[in-house]
Amino acid sequence: MPDEPHLFEYLTVDEHLRLIARLYGVADFERRARALVEELELVGRERSLPGELSRGMRQKVVIACGLVRDASVLLFDEPLTGLDPIGIRRMRETILARGRGGAAIMVSSHLLHLVEEICTRVIIMDRGRKIADGSVAELASRADLAAAGSSLEQIFLRVTGRDPVLPEPRSPC
Repeated sequence: MPDEPHLFEYLTVDEHLRLIARLYGVADFERRARALVEELELVGRERSLPGELSRGMRQKVVIACGLVRDASVLLFDEPLTGLDPIGIRRMRETILARGRGGAAIMVSSHLLHLVEEICTRVIIMDRGRKIADGSVAELASRADLAAAGSSLEQIFLRVTGRDPVLPEPRSPC
C-alpha cells in the first residue's frame, strides 16, 4: 500500500473496493468490505468520491483496497501519513492484527516509534544501502551501537552518523 493515496477521482469508496475485489477474484466481497469499512472507520463514506475525503480518509481507502483481498504478504509504505492520533492507533492495531493472523508484513516508515512498536525485525537503510539489521534488542546489544542506548531512534542516529546535538528546549511564551 503506497504512502500517497492515488485513487480514481470518479469512483466512490465502495466502487474502489469492488474494483479491486473483482480484479483479484475476491470471494465473499460484501462481508470483507463491510468489515474493512468498519475497521478503518469509513462507515458513512462508502458513497463518497476521493475529492470529498480528507488526506487521512483517502489513505484509509487505499489501505482498505490493499486489505480486501486478504493477502499473505503486505507491504505498507508510510501507512500513517495523514492520519489523526486515533486513526494512527487503529491503523497500528490493523497492521498488528494482520501479523497475528499469519501475514508477513513489511513497513517502510520514518516514524521510528511505530517501527519499534510493531516490527520484530528492522533494517536500517542509509542512502539506499542497508547498514544494519536485526531486532531492536539485537541492534541495541551490538558493541558498535552500545552507546546508542535502546531506542530505535538513538540506534538509527548512531549507525547513520547523524547524531546531532539538539538545542535546549525553549520555554513557551
